Amino acid sequence: MTEANPKVDAWMAREKSWRAECEALRAVVRTCGLTEDVKWGQPCYTLDGRNIVLIHVFKAYCALLFFKGALMKDPKGLLIQQTENVQSGRQIRFTGLAQVEALRDDLKAYVLEAVAVEKSGARVDRKTTDQFPMPEELAARLDADFALKAAFHALTPGRQRGYLLHFSSAKQTKTREARIDACTPKILAGKGLMDD
Repeated sequence: MTEANPKVDAWMAREKSWRAECEALRAVVRTCGLTEDVKWGQPCYTLDGRNIVLIHVFKAYCALLFFKGALMKDPKGLLIQQTENVQSGRQIRFTGLAQVEALRDDLKAYVLEAVAVEKSGARVDRKTTDQFPMPEELAARLDADFALKAAFHALTPGRQRGYLLHFSSAKQTKTREARIDACTPKILAGKGLMDD
């Protein structure tokens, strides 16, 4: 059994909505020989420093997130792609403790499958930044403003994709333009959408 990490103990003590479910998930994952830590504000389990699975909570559910879930076998049909833009990760969602308890053995098998995928060295073929649609409004703005264009292309690919998804998700031109206006200072400062 994996040694309990005091940071995860503290996280569990603070969790109100899904505490029983998260404790049960933690008990399963800790039997799989992974290192327990807190990353991105959630309990995270790693193998030799590589992320395998995360316990995370939302309003409507809690979940196990498998970082390379897209590469895993899914014999029980439990894995869910969070959104169409998630390329690698897959979740198993829970809305009650009884679900976790009923799937205890299956969950352990899924975690061990995730470990095997990581050990195999397999990688998810991810879309490149140029495969994401560039909103017309952003393309026009970049063509008109050399400093903004240079700053946007200097961002990491992940930050560029974050902006492309954010701008593209707006249905109206006016909203896309407003989002570009609001984000321009961050882009010029070399920051991503979620950076402070």
